[in-house]
Amino acid sequence: MSLPESVTRREFDGEERLATRGQPVYGEPTDGDWRLWDARRSKLGAMFELEMETGLEDDDHVLYLGAASGTTVSHVADFAGPTYAVEFATRPARDLLDVAESRKRLFPLVKDARMPERYAHVVESELDAIVQDVATSGQARVALENRRFLAHDGRLVAAFKARSEDVTADPNDVFEGVLATLENGYEILETARMEPFHDDHLAVVATPK
Repeated sequence: MSLPESVTRREFDGEERLATRGQPVYGEPTDGDWRLWDARRSKLGAMFELEMETGLEDDDHVLYLGAASGTTVSHVADFAGPTYAVEFATRPARDLLDVAESRKRLFPLVKDARMPERYAHVVESELDAIVQDVATSGQARVALENRRFLAHDGRLVAAFKARSEDVTADPNDVFEGVLATLENGYEILETARMEPFHDDHLAVVATPK
């Protein structure tokens, strides 16, 4: 499993943990210019800890869907190139705007990820990656709707939350449905359950068909 060049492991409290260089955002421990990337607070960080082949690299052009208050996308912007961060909820979006002030490559968009036509005029095409973590029903549909921004060899790196789809259904059944929908527009490269970092989540890496 390869990490982006600017993502490394540093020792925090006697344990080797993920880290990126950048201004702290959520009270995470630091080691000089390096700051801890807490996999229990970040789905993408968990994917790295689970040794998934995300294909993400330094200077990638990225669309991040479900940026919330900026915890994970701040780490992405530490290593990636232009990073478009979409968040619909007003309160976390305010925090996201604060995070972006110290990161010139991070572009916050207070928009609904289910309606990419509302930010298509801002986001460039032929992106290297979409990173998705949206807590809404129809998560696979969101990935399909935003597929238009990806290059033909780009990657979808997504975390799907079972309870956002159906709080009563068995997560395995939910994930089967999610993957079946995704396959309408993506080739699935790798999947993994995200325990012990995040319960009832499925991590998916895919590429456009």
